[in-house]
Amino acid sequence: MKRITVLLLAATLLFSCKQKDKHLDPNKQVDEGAVKGETYVSQDIGWTIAIPKGWTVVSRDQTEANEKKGAEAIRKATNTAIDMSGLKHLISFQKDKFNSFMSTTEPFPNDSPGAFEDNCATVYKMIYEAYASQGIRSDTSSFVEVIHGHKFNSFHTTLYSKDGKVILRQLLYSKLINKKDFSVTINYNNEDDKKVMMDAFTNSSLKGD
Repeated sequence: MKRITVLLLAATLLFSCKQKDKHLDPNKQVDEGAVKGETYVSQDIGWTIAIPKGWTVVSRDQTEANEKKGAEAIRKATNTAIDMSGLKHLISFQKDKFNSFMSTTEPFPNDSPGAFEDNCATVYKMIYEAYASQGIRSDTSSFVEVIHGHKFNSFHTTLYSKDGKVILRQLLYSKLINKKDFSVTINYNNEDDKKVMMDAFTNSSLKGD
């Protein structure tokens, strides 16, 4: 099953701590690729992205703690255990607990026609059910989106508080590259920070296919 906990659930997001240590070695926070200065490069999928100035690389400990909480929420909502054994963390960075950029890869060897798209649809349904099980109202939409000349399956989510106010928006982009599910998740609560992350993503270079 394609990993789905990269779309951190609201309970996890709202109680995650802001990255405090700005002096972490960024290369020890990723499973694949390398950070040189303010640029991350994944040789595995041929991806290069610039880390926005002033944003902090997320620690491996924080990422793994958030994923465990997300996986548990998914398990309770859908009675489905999430296998994250093949998941590789690429670069993740954040400004604060509401505005963050995460990227991962996971093997997807099934090359049957439509298999990847069907899997994405299953993931989207599980994400929606997980939020609903926590009493969180959400609006979602899914479609194909072109990012820097590459087609991605995208899933957009808006999360609301009990009084109807928007508390968070999430964008999930997924693409099959070299039999791997390459996914990027953007969480934001304001348009300025969304633009910073989307500019970084849309200006990134992706050679794999």
